[in-house]
Amino acid sequence: MPVKIALVGRPNVGKSTLFNRLVGKRLALVDDTPGVTRDRREGDAKLGDLTFIAVDTPGLEEAPEAALEGRMRKQTDAAVAEAAACLFLIDARAGVTPLDQTFASLLRASGKPVILLANKAEGNAGDAGFYDAYALGVGDPIAISAEHGEGMAELYNALDPFLAELDDEEEIDEEQEWDNPLKPLRVAIIGRPNAGKSTLVNRLIGENRLLTGPEAGITRDSISVEWKWRGRDRDWPVKLFDTAGMRKKAKVQSKLEKLSVADALRAIKFTEVAVLLLDAENPFDKQDLQLADLALREGRALVIAVNKWDLIEDKDQKMRELKETAGRLLPQAPDIPITPFSALTGAGVNRLMPAVIKVYIDWNARVKTPELNDWLQEAVHRHAPPAVSGQRIKLRYIAQTKTRPPTFVAQCTRADELPESYRRYLINGIRDAFDIKAVPIRLILKKPANPYDTKEKRR
Repeated sequence: MPVKIALVGRPNVGKSTLFNRLVGKRLALVDDTPGVTRDRREGDAKLGDLTFIAVDTPGLEEAPEAALEGRMRKQTDAAVAEAAACLFLIDARAGVTPLDQTFASLLRASGKPVILLANKAEGNAGDAGFYDAYALGVGDPIAISAEHGEGMAELYNALDPFLAELDDEEEIDEEQEWDNPLKPLRVAIIGRPNAGKSTLVNRLIGENRLLTGPEAGITRDSISVEWKWRGRDRDWPVKLFDTAGMRKKAKVQSKLEKLSVADALRAIKFTEVAVLLLDAENPFDKQDLQLADLALREGRALVIAVNKWDLIEDKDQKMRELKETAGRLLPQAPDIPITPFSALTGAGVNRLMPAVIKVYIDWNARVKTPELNDWLQEAVHRHAPPAVSGQRIKLRYIAQTKTRPPTFVAQCTRADELPESYRRYLINGIRDAFDIKAVPIRLILKKPANPYDTKEKRR
């Protein structure tokens, strides 16, 4: 397994910028505002022929443990404890600060190898800070510019001794079978701020991996956490994505929050199952419905999770209301599983993953073509398509062309004139006949080729 290298330092010294350069992607949010990063974030990094796991950490600050900054500090402490070495960044333009000196002492006490990086050293503006860095007592500094990529060769030479030989591991191809036991299931936890998304992830994996607290909007980056869920018949590798809470678009004003929301939306597009987390006391807010609609339009499998269930007195009545509301407001995916629990106490959380696996299996459902066409004949016989301009629309053939989500193509005369109500009738018929009820289904109507059209023949 690749070793972990932690990027540490006080706020706004460029840790996330260096992290993005090492992993080759803009995974971590970067802004001039100090303290953007709050959770530690891991990514597969490469520097020349060196491969390792880079860990971006919150900025080191002196604060009480109960405060938000104190809880962020614990995230950094955990990253240092797990790392094989630390990249300690200072701002060469600002010079060495008392906070830099304090945390240099802590890193020395940790016993971990430390590589000192004087960042923002492009040009001559960082010369004074670079030479001041020798006084920190954690080795000779290396002048770099994470933003412009300067000093990466020197960083390579410093990292090389700390990185052990890696075993060649066969990468998992995205085109492998969906139920391959080595392929992780990507699950994104989405919802409004303060719904309990980070608390849920921590409860699922059994450790305080993500920063939580009473403050709304703590999570900013979409943080991925690898985990293995023990199912009834096998172990499922899972990649959980904790996302930032998303408010109504009109309320999102700051640049940083816009970046957080964009990161969360990107997580939805690349996930396989989206878990929409609702507040039991205020479920199905307009923003909740927009998030559900977005996930379904993107073709993702969806599970509705209802948190803070311990605060509800009449649970049976509340569940009936939730099912009725979901069926009425989300008709594009009827029978979406609704799982109530309390992430804080853990009651009922064990019901979430079975629901996730069920919709994931449905999302990968494949129906044989003969069975589909037998169903189509019965469906048309039961309720024939309407006539348009005196000519009846004919459905001749149907086949499934892809999964994830299940997608079907039907040969249909006057395909562009088939009413939307009849399209819904066909989609609902597929759901009922083949038990694919909780995931989006796409039906494409295609006009058959005219054998007497000479232009069509020439094409």
